[in-house]
Amino acid sequence: MFVSGFTFIRNAVKLDYPVKEAILSVLPLVDEMVVAVGLSEDTTRDLILSLGPKIRIIDTVWDDSLREGGKVLASETNKAFDAVDKDADWCVYIQGDECIHEKHHGEILAAMDKYANDDRVDGLLFNYSHFYGSYDYLGDSRTWYRKEIRVIKNDKEIRSYRDAQGFRKNNRKLNVKATGAEMYHYGWVRHPKYQMAKLVEANKLWHDDDYIAKKFNSEEDFDYSEIDSIRPFEGTHPKVMHSRISEINWSFDKDPSVKSFGPKLRFLYLVEKLTGWRIGEYKNYKLI
Repeated sequence: MFVSGFTFIRNAVKLDYPVKEAILSVLPLVDEMVVAVGLSEDTTRDLILSLGPKIRIIDTVWDDSLREGGKVLASETNKAFDAVDKDADWCVYIQGDECIHEKHHGEILAAMDKYANDDRVDGLLFNYSHFYGSYDYLGDSRTWYRKEIRVIKNDKEIRSYRDAQGFRKNNRKLNVKATGAEMYHYGWVRHPKYQMAKLVEANKLWHDDDYIAKKFNSEEDFDYSEIDSIRPFEGTHPKVMHSRISEINWSFDKDPSVKSFGPKLRFLYLVEKLTGWRIGEYKNYKLI
């Protein structure tokens, strides 16, 4: 079984993306790692090159005109996916602010081995933990998606969907098996100055310059206190994240017991916490 990894990135150093840690968390699972490195204003390319012999870079230029719905992110994902080894059986996708905990490597490899020759299965599903404000808290409201596909068959009818959160095949949902593995998402954990810069850059992929100028003040730090619901994180972080976590240089202090919901969202939140059922949950996959 041959496994390729793939991802995309641009300006990782400038915007403080943990892409080094993201890629390192995948390398034990793959035989090669294809990274689409967009033309950057920093040393992102050198950083990616430093990560070892499994790395294969393809240089890209982002089409910043693809602002509607973040389409450029899907475009860059597809560029990386299209460049993986043609003999790959599976392809492991990760974004530049995600990490796979090493405790899940065995079950991921076992699932890939089990379903490699099962034509019913297009991909493998991961659970998600979304960190917010610091490495000690998780966002736990309906704002955050709970599951997504991060391993797919090497089938070029599969394409990145919308803003690259997930995948579809000929515009239909993929048939997937659950791995039980968890993806750690660190997209909302960085110094407030860098978080504001990241949001400004990210919103350029959705909105025009006038909207961004009105919505964000790039001279200010991001205010993490404006969050509807968090809960303490009680697990352990991937080993590849330990050094970054030890270097944290800001503080985030919010009482997890305080929830900022209206009546309807408070009811839906309570139903989910009591039963595990998220009413009306969006699922971009078909679990088989």
